[in-house]
Amino acid sequence: MADGVRAAVVLGSGGARGYAHVGALQVLRERGIEVVAIAGTSMGALVGGVAAAGKLDAYTEWALSLTQREVWRLLDVSLTKVGGVSRADRVIAKVGEILDGATIESLPIPYTAVATDLNARREVWFQHGPVEHAIRASIAIPGVITPITINGRTLVDGGLINPVPIEPTAAVTADVTIAISLSGMRSSSGTATPVKETSEPRPREEWALRLRRGTAEVLESERLRAITSRLSVHRRDHEVTSALADDLASASGLVSGERAPIAAPGTTDSPVDASGLAQPELLVSTHSEISVLELLNMSFETMSALISRYRMASNPPDILVTVPSNAVRTLDFHRAAEMIELGRQLTTETLDQAGY
Repeated sequence: MADGVRAAVVLGSGGARGYAHVGALQVLRERGIEVVAIAGTSMGALVGGVAAAGKLDAYTEWALSLTQREVWRLLDVSLTKVGGVSRADRVIAKVGEILDGATIESLPIPYTAVATDLNARREVWFQHGPVEHAIRASIAIPGVITPITINGRTLVDGGLINPVPIEPTAAVTADVTIAISLSGMRSSSGTATPVKETSEPRPREEWALRLRRGTAEVLESERLRAITSRLSVHRRDHEVTSALADDLASASGLVSGERAPIAAPGTTDSPVDASGLAQPELLVSTHSEISVLELLNMSFETMSALISRYRMASNPPDILVTVPSNAVRTLDFHRAAEMIELGRQLTTETLDQAGY
């Protein structure tokens, strides 16, 4: 049924999870679905741009070759940069090399990259001009990649306003609109309905386990300890400088603040009053195991997920593929293989269910 189907494809924002777009596009090609238009935000704009230029295979080969260390070198991370920890110059230079100077209007597949104009507080659709410039504007994740100015506009990640940009494909003649969202529910989470909570101190048993589970999910402690161990080896072997290691650790959320004293239920190594309630200073703490960069990133993704749900509720795609928001961390660009495979798997399952 898929042969001869014409599809408008929408690729959402989500950092390294965007490699799932590669897998999704591979599946569409294998099933004979013709992509007649692509709109993308952030990583979706990058993958969409190389796909529209017919360079997806070359980009995929490069992405699969990247190690974690090579990713950090490409990002050129520094906490002293203004507006973000990376200018992404090396990344864009490589993408520009793959694109070989392509312009949007010359692409064989109509393409739109979506960015956000901070001053005007509106989204910007790039449908003309150099593809690499449009991509650079669209991938400027606030706090991570510095903004770029084009024609007087200060531009950042399009996901700030439109994480899954369906609207640019509205005028396209297509049989079906397929969107890939990278802001799906966390794979281990329940619904996103509001939770009613009190700010008064409550018995430790009511919140200690929940706090531990939440912290474990955010930090992915086992993997982070492994990364920390590798950084330690690099320091001993002098393969990276101490300053770079600190930058990498901070950027990936490994530099933590002072830990709040959390004890297991039933223990007595923390302040508890006669009623069995933990003292307020234990419950309300300014300490955190999340770095500033990670906090900014998580806040941005939380907002993007909410915006995605509202915008797609009013303008839904025909087919929606959703990738869990905790599939990988935003800057895990060395994990292309597993995200491409996840994109293939989720797209295959969704198309099968839809009869394509």
